[in-house]
Amino acid sequence: MLLFERSEYLARVTRVKKAMAEKGIDVLLIASPANQFWLTGYDGWSFYTPQMVVVNSTEEEPLWIGRKMDSVGAKFTAFLAERNVLPYPDNYVGSSELHPIQFVAEELQRRGWDRGRVGVETDDYYYTAKWDAILRHGLPNCEFVDAFLLVNRCRMVKSDRELDYMRQAGRIAAAAQQAAFDKAQPGVRQCDVMAELYRVTTAGLPEFGGTFPCKPPNAMVGEYCAAPHLSWTDAPLEKEDLFYIEMGGVRHRYHSPLSRCIYLGKPTERMDFVAKVIAEGLNAVLEKVRPGVLCEELAAAWKAVISRYGIEKDSRIGYPVGIGFPPTWGELTASLRAGDKTVMEKNMTFHCIPAIWMEKYGLVISESFAVTDKGAECFADFPRVLLSKA
Repeated sequence: MLLFERSEYLARVTRVKKAMAEKGIDVLLIASPANQFWLTGYDGWSFYTPQMVVVNSTEEEPLWIGRKMDSVGAKFTAFLAERNVLPYPDNYVGSSELHPIQFVAEELQRRGWDRGRVGVETDDYYYTAKWDAILRHGLPNCEFVDAFLLVNRCRMVKSDRELDYMRQAGRIAAAAQQAAFDKAQPGVRQCDVMAELYRVTTAGLPEFGGTFPCKPPNAMVGEYCAAPHLSWTDAPLEKEDLFYIEMGGVRHRYHSPLSRCIYLGKPTERMDFVAKVIAEGLNAVLEKVRPGVLCEELAAAWKAVISRYGIEKDSRIGYPVGIGFPPTWGELTASLRAGDKTVMEKNMTFHCIPAIWMEKYGLVISESFAVTDKGAECFADFPRVLLSKA
């Protein structure tokens, strides 16, 4: 099943080719599963073995090169003609003598694409040092250039259908956060609360289902809330526990993150104060959103609020978001922080997460949104407060 029309995929290819031309790249090798998915539609949990999407500036369609058993999945999910789905034999998998990237290099040689400038995603999670060494050895007549984030930047402005998926993901996120709140109470295990959140994230809503997230939620209880990237345990919740949950609703790999905290009891005055400052700062950021605004201007709006209350935060407050594959739903292209001159454009999408971490706990209220001519369109409808239940 194709998630988008062929015309949309070809428009994406054209966008990438334009970016390639600006950097003088003749052939682009794409290692990132998220970029492969965006450009071709290929969607399989097969990226634990090497696979590559190849864009030649003179060819209409890219090539997908992957494991033979996964080429069947490519025929189901990618928009590509069958001739552009190229499987390598299984004896390349887990071999000390053969490597799938050798197959890629040999295929480029066979096609006469072993000349000119070749772009590679040098700092991508999936482009390893060994891949790079094999390619350089196998393609000695090519000039290799860094193309890290070239496709990521092309992904930043979303199509109408992409925005629809993110809206649906936002609705799922709100429902999942509500389910976690309803489940959380003293005596209930942390893992059981998260199991309920996972159930809703996966089941979605009656109108549409969800998809598994690219990473587990960051969900911490008690003093662990002071550390932003830890996980829940099987310990039972206790009265006066704080439960920090950063998660994302997911629809066809499109993620809409949403973060809230639950307090089991009456929050302390300090907790209530900090949560209200976070909400006020987040609202100030969202009110600033417009096409043409710089990312650093959103950070400045946040800082102006928290500075009035004597609160400091030295980390960024957000980033572009969309397609998610392990290990991240972030697009890696920009940050909402001082000094980032990225210009916001209509239909770009961001996750603003202005969390405050203190010595004994942390608090968060976040929103994912699209940039529109009228301001920020948030994907979730959920109270921007520190949630509490006696």
